[in-house]
Amino acid sequence: MAVTTRTLGRSGIEVGALGMGCWAIGGPWADGVRPLGWGAVDDDESVRAIRRALDLGVNLFDTADTYGAGHGERILGRALAGRRDEAVVATKWGFTFDEATRQATGQDASPEYLRRAVRDSLRRLGTDRIDLYQLHLGDLPVPRAEALIGACEELVADGLVRAYGWSTDRADRAARLGHSAPHATAVQHTLSVLRDAPELLAVCDKYDLASVNRSPLGMGLLTGKYVAGATLPRDDVRGLAPSWLEWFRGGRPAPEWLRRVQAVRAALTADGRTPAQGALGWIWARSERTVPIPGCRTVAQVEENAAALARGPLPPDQFAEVERQLAALRSAALRAATQHP
Repeated sequence: MAVTTRTLGRSGIEVGALGMGCWAIGGPWADGVRPLGWGAVDDDESVRAIRRALDLGVNLFDTADTYGAGHGERILGRALAGRRDEAVVATKWGFTFDEATRQATGQDASPEYLRRAVRDSLRRLGTDRIDLYQLHLGDLPVPRAEALIGACEELVADGLVRAYGWSTDRADRAARLGHSAPHATAVQHTLSVLRDAPELLAVCDKYDLASVNRSPLGMGLLTGKYVAGATLPRDDVRGLAPSWLEWFRGGRPAPEWLRRVQAVRAALTADGRTPAQGALGWIWARSERTVPIPGCRTVAQVEENAAALARGPLPPDQFAEVERQLAALRSAALRAATQHP
């Protein structure tokens, strides 16, 4: 059964059931010598990919001011010129950066920075409003996040922002957002076959929030492209793999995650889907609130992912088989841990 649209939480904003993540199209940027981007990128191809996504019913584009130290927002704005009203634009704030050197410089959770950051993003995006504005600091203490609600509400009242949210994998953070913030409408969090998030999905259900899903393809692992021994280039964030990036280690796919991919591959593709399309179908079957945002850099990637919309959620039997395979892996890991303390 096809799946085409979702409602973005309690905002009433309608979006395609599939979004597009725009981290990679920001191009190179770094924290000192450590890359934070996905390597070199062809800006013209990025523009073509975004416009092709619109043609195929993908209208939610998720970026951040820090992606490419502002470059990602500029490319998205360029691609949407003349088609802005067809798109739902989501961006984020909280991390600071130097546009000239493309270096990350820290973070700023003050209301004053928020007001400055939103206007800078509007300028780079070439638009008069941001549809979904998200706090990018996932572990920010709740009192400091709640201190930003008043400024966010002012941005809504001024027409600069339609709704806002929090990019966080912490259910306690998401719950406070849903409870305290009148125009909060979404939580962006990790969700995939490899990493379920039942507590966060429960919060979204309780507070009528959209579940915007980053890393729905395990940063590429669920596409089937990477095998044991594959090496990522050193200008790719996955190549040096900071501690918070669990899918890769030492510039290679982590073996334990590759085993999970292999375990579920047959179930994901049983009805003729590609592995990536099956992984997206699993997310849609997991909850009606989900909007996965796989990252894309090329028209070909957009077209493969968008083709999943016509197939829709995984059928119940395939979904159950995926869960059975994952349960078997967990049981095997538990037995191994018990036998070899």
